[in-house]
Amino acid sequence: MASKEPSEKSGRLKQIRLAYQQTKKADPWVGLIVAAWGLGVFAVLLAIGFWWGHPIYLGILGALVGLLAAAFIFGRRAEKSVLGQMEGQPGAALAVMQSLKRGWVVTPTVAITRQQDVVHRAVGRPGIILVGEGQPGRVTRLLADEKKRMSRLVASTVVHTIIVGNDEGQVPLLKLQRHIMKLTPTMAKPEVAVVNDRLRAVGDLMKNMPVPKGPMPKGARMPRGPRG
Repeated sequence: MASKEPSEKSGRLKQIRLAYQQTKKADPWVGLIVAAWGLGVFAVLLAIGFWWGHPIYLGILGALVGLLAAAFIFGRRAEKSVLGQMEGQPGAALAVMQSLKRGWVVTPTVAITRQQDVVHRAVGRPGIILVGEGQPGRVTRLLADEKKRMSRLVASTVVHTIIVGNDEGQVPLLKLQRHIMKLTPTMAKPEVAVVNDRLRAVGDLMKNMPVPKGPMPKGARMPRGPRG
């Protein structure tokens, strides 16, 4: 056990160092900004300590709070850097959705076009969230079709549609998680579970549908069931 703990610590340090190196490539000032926040918080609390007559106590507290502040700022800038590098790449929206906090069930690629425009689905207390990425015109139609299908399956559930992008009416990748988390809750937790069970049951039925053997007739389309 003793030999395992140092290796775990060295592994974490290696991950932090690698994350810093990756972030610095896209954000050259990250080191100075993080250090400025950490030292700034420490200096403020130390100054309060001298004024209050307890410099040692506030100095120790300032060092701890300064480290927390530096870690928080680094985490935010590292996340922003990673998302910035992912922006415009297929699957970037899904990666953001899968980082949503507990209480969400994310299903990738519930609808897709031949040009690889896709719609992903998340279900949480605000309802059903359909997120599309790809060419806006095609994605708009894909989202509309999927929203109609969701409304037929769970008519009483609110369905939100989002197109990821930087044009008017779209949500930038960097703001996607925050945008989803700000949506107003419309369901209690037990209702979320019921909706997920309903969608999962329909998905299983679609998976188990018999597929005819041989070439598909011209004009025929595969059923677009959820693949979650």
